[in-house]
Amino acid sequence: MTGSGPETGRRGKGRWFSKREACIMLELLRGADLESTSRKHGFTAATLTEWRTAFMAAGAEALQVRQENLVEEQGRRMKSVIAEMAMENELLRERIRRMEDEKPFLR
Repeated sequence: MTGSGPETGRRGKGRWFSKREACIMLELLRGADLESTSRKHGFTAATLTEWRTAFMAAGAEALQVRQENLVEEQGRRMKSVIAEMAMENELLRERIRRMEDEKPFLR
């Protein structure tokens, strides 16, 4: 980590986690006791709580971005389907018009 000590690690907005930090966070998320985990890894409980909060926020943000990307992709696919159907409809209308010009329906 960068900074003056093992507990600094602010990397600005969009903070990322080292593999060690991520492993500690996963350990906590799996139900490990905060106090024993802090002693085991040599970080204060406050630091681990801060990391956990940031870790969860980053995960939530990533899920939101992924969801937005999925919605955008679905929108693009739907527009493509609509465009294809509109073109088919136009071709069918033209075909019907030509058929009517050749043999008009009796009225």
